[in-house]
Amino acid sequence: MTVAIIQARTTSKRLPNKVMKKINNQPLISFVYNRVKRSKKITKIIIACSKLKSDDQLAKFCKLKKYKFFRGSLNNVLQRYAEVSKKYNLKYFVRINGDSPCIDPGVIDKAISVYKSKKCDLVTNVHPRSYPVGVSVEVIKSKIIHDLEKNNKTTKKNKEHITSYFYKNKKKYSIVNFKNKKNYSKYNLAIDNLKHLKKIKPILERKNFLSFTWKKILKIIY
Repeated sequence: MTVAIIQARTTSKRLPNKVMKKINNQPLISFVYNRVKRSKKITKIIIACSKLKSDDQLAKFCKLKKYKFFRGSLNNVLQRYAEVSKKYNLKYFVRINGDSPCIDPGVIDKAISVYKSKKCDLVTNVHPRSYPVGVSVEVIKSKIIHDLEKNNKTTKKNKEHITSYFYKNKKKYSIVNFKNKKNYSKYNLAIDNLKHLKKIKPILERKNFLSFTWKKILKIIY
């Protein structure tokens, strides 16, 4: 079983409630979910949000759409992932951000293939980045998450940004980075603020958006 965990919350500071912003009468999170669903290698998708009342609307939407979801700590995202992976007995999982409606299923499948062939701790296209922001994929061995979560010295930053510790201590782990031939790291396809939403929204409104590759989206926007 290959599971994608989509990290989502409604309390984002720069664009509050962004995962529930409506485009074509559908919240942003549904675009992320449906793009991930097009992956040929993902067998289950779980949306991981917080237990706070602020995420009740998101949880209600997941119930309505019959999306699998898990509710955990808001700020201790590391703990949230550890709990999800333990609940579903995951040996590894694919980490996707909930503000990435342009995530590419082809890139997800590539990351999974690399992970399975290399048998490593972590596969990433983020460190160093060669894909645009918003096309970020990490495949993580659950054990390293569990071990870090148990560590009493884990910092607040590492609890919020769950892979930052592994990148900082890369000599301790087996990390494989897969790169795009051309460096597109200066481009952004994620939605972090209102400016990003206004820029990407017209693409999301297109009838066949779900079939667009990230390169096609990039070409249209830029």
